[in-house]
Amino acid sequence: MAGFINPISGQFLLNGNDYTKIPIHKRNFGIVFQSYALFPHMTVEENVAFGLQMRKKGKADISKKVSNLLEIVDLQDLSKRYPNELSGGQRQRVALARALVISPDILLLDEPLSNLDAKLRLRMRVEIREIQKKLGITTIFVTHDQEECFSISDKVAVMNQGIIEQFDSPETLYKKPATEFVARFVGFENFLPLTKHETGYHCNGIRFVVDHESDRQMANLQGTIRPEDILILQESQPEHNVIEGTLIVRPTSGKVINIKLKQPSESLSLMARDNIL
Repeated sequence: MAGFINPISGQFLLNGNDYTKIPIHKRNFGIVFQSYALFPHMTVEENVAFGLQMRKKGKADISKKVSNLLEIVDLQDLSKRYPNELSGGQRQRVALARALVISPDILLLDEPLSNLDAKLRLRMRVEIREIQKKLGITTIFVTHDQEECFSISDKVAVMNQGIIEQFDSPETLYKKPATEFVARFVGFENFLPLTKHETGYHCNGIRFVVDHESDRQMANLQGTIRPEDILILQESQPEHNVIEGTLIVRPTSGKVINIKLKQPSESLSLMARDNIL
């Protein structure tokens, strides 16, 4: 999308325009790199002004836009400092302001928080989201951090070997993963082979009632359930969604235990509770 690599196939369309073969210097995109990539010999305001200077903007226009962006990212009091005089979070905000000052058609963020500690990462993702909403600019945020991704995004694309397996809201991805890869990515650990019948779904003669049915018209499907959603029944049992099993590993300090199933010959992971410890 940034234009650094030529695509092998397909098209990249934005606002009805084909950017597939447009060179990087002709794309009005804002980019924030993982390493910030600030110019060490330039002050904060000089770093932010760089893109406007390359576009031959007037001094008054540059001064006004830089001042406005530094206020938005709360760096107006640090405008004369150099990158080595800033904290990691401050450098990240300089990089963000530099990308935004050119009024880009789209903002591209390449794992922008990976170099920050956990506490600062949490604060910065909130700040990035607030800035994005304030400016109303479409932003692509690349990350391997699932929590970071889900907390900051309106839509999430989960990719596997360069292929988008599901593109949906964070809530839908979390509750209704479309594939096993996506399900494992969002925390599902337990999978059961299900066969569709007139009376519902079955696994080795056991009837299952599911919360979310697949839209796919297939006889054989994978059912999945989170460890925290499995209950241990000791007395009365419903007519469906019940599997007999044997405790394999009793937890010592962890919260998850394993149960060996009678059928199918697999195991399930579930959250430890007082009634089975």
